[in-house]
Amino acid sequence: MRNKQPFSCRGILVIYNLGLTLLSLYMFYELVTGVWEGGYNFFCQDTHSGGEADMKIIRVLWWYYFSKLIEFMDTFFFILRKNNHQITVLHVYHHATMLNIWWFVMNWVPCGHSYFGATLNSFIHVLMYSYYGLSAVPAMRPYLWWKKYITQGQLIQFVLTIFQTSCGVVWPCAFPQGWLYFQISYMISLIILFTNFYIQTYNKKASSRRKEYQNGSTAIANGYTNSFSSLENNVKQRKQRKD
Repeated sequence: MRNKQPFSCRGILVIYNLGLTLLSLYMFYELVTGVWEGGYNFFCQDTHSGGEADMKIIRVLWWYYFSKLIEFMDTFFFILRKNNHQITVLHVYHHATMLNIWWFVMNWVPCGHSYFGATLNSFIHVLMYSYYGLSAVPAMRPYLWWKKYITQGQLIQFVLTIFQTSCGVVWPCAFPQGWLYFQISYMISLIILFTNFYIQTYNKKASSRRKEYQNGSTAIANGYTNSFSSLENNVKQRKQRKD
């Protein structure tokens, strides 16, 4: 795309993000109902111990794994639209690792304690992809105010996942302990990267906007003071000439 004009992709983006919003909503609903039907234990749920509910969870988590492949399209749209600033270390790390991690999950621990992070993430993706879909329509952009809160929700999701995974370490069941330790480590890495993104995107930009506003106010005040001083000088000069 270096020597090409950026593509709009507006119509495709609306359809793409709407599709992922509906898929995420479906997965969230199926996971919640599957966990309820199987009477899953919040503190530690062994694999293949929930009966028929386990098969429901496995089917939904397969779709969750497949959705990580679909989400690679995010990067292609960034490239086509020449939004290269959005292809960050966080973006590449998160998208590349999730597909590989869930390949291992679906091969070794496709149910049981694996449900929790996917359930929370599906809910966050309902909010996130609905936002992206609406933002593809220029007329809707002035009314979209919750982007900042999506990142906050993601950080809360990682903290809750660490807490729930730690319960499986403290009160263990037959679920593989190695997976629990790995998930805790991975969530910590995401907290670090997403916190850095939040600070760079929202805190620093808000601070720079405040400084620009203050500088603008000072410039206006200085302009007013200088104008007033010039007026006073003109009045004094006229009086001296009359005298």
